[in-house]
Amino acid sequence: MMTAARSVESGLADPGGIDRYPYAEAPGADRVPAPVWDGADTDLGRVGRRTASSRGRGLHGQLVQQLGQMIVSGDLGADRPLVPEEIGQRFEVSRTVVRESLRVLEAKGLVSARPNVGTRVRPVSDWNLLDPDIIEWRAFGPQRDDQRRELSELRWTIEPLAARLAAGHGRADVQQRLVDMVGIMGHALAQGDAITFSRADAEYHSLLIQLAGNRMLEHLSGIVSAALQVSGGPIAGCDRPTEASLGHHVRISDALGAGDGAAAESAMRQLLTVQPEVERVVPAPREH
Repeated sequence: MMTAARSVESGLADPGGIDRYPYAEAPGADRVPAPVWDGADTDLGRVGRRTASSRGRGLHGQLVQQLGQMIVSGDLGADRPLVPEEIGQRFEVSRTVVRESLRVLEAKGLVSARPNVGTRVRPVSDWNLLDPDIIEWRAFGPQRDDQRRELSELRWTIEPLAARLAAGHGRADVQQRLVDMVGIMGHALAQGDAITFSRADAEYHSLLIQLAGNRMLEHLSGIVSAALQVSGGPIAGCDRPTEASLGHHVRISDALGAGDGAAAESAMRQLLTVQPEVERVVPAPREH
């Protein structure tokens, strides 16, 4: 159990302001012990210092990030109670920040809040695994290999279909934007600028899915963007700037401009398998 690091700061929400989360521990002998916060990384002691991954969201965003990473990594296992007073003292933030952060985590399926039970970590089966934050946390945690494989398999399903559908839509403005992104990628490749290449690549794939004209596919564009941002390895050709990757993007754009859905789909499949290592993640035919 965490010890009080300091007295509760002034300006906290009044006791009634946190009634959305009744955190009383469940009675009985089956009570699950609270997390041992002292076992966490010592650099995580004060959430205000965690600026690198806060995405500009202040203390609230940083606490969401920290608790989310701890849950996804398994540091806070399923059914562990999360007591707001202990979280606030451990990370030196107000109860208001804790309350709002737990609400965000609840929306992602990571925790649940129930009267007379409190807030507890939920099992993996309840998580929203398509949430971009959870994708990122899994990609940089112990489940990184599974996350990368699952993302690649999902992209293999989504993007060839999106490319085929996109060829049937004559939105010249979007197609021109795709061509522009290819131009930026080509320039970045020549300059050895992997960051610019990656950003243009992510926008290219997002635009292509939007061009498909399928709102359900478009809803998944954030997943593809997250996959590109956290890939961290040679799963697909667009993970690293290469001439082969650039060439496949050019062929996709040419096929889209010609309205050739089959060619666009084929070029996308070639892009997603341009690296030999992808063979371990592309779904293999089932034996009958």
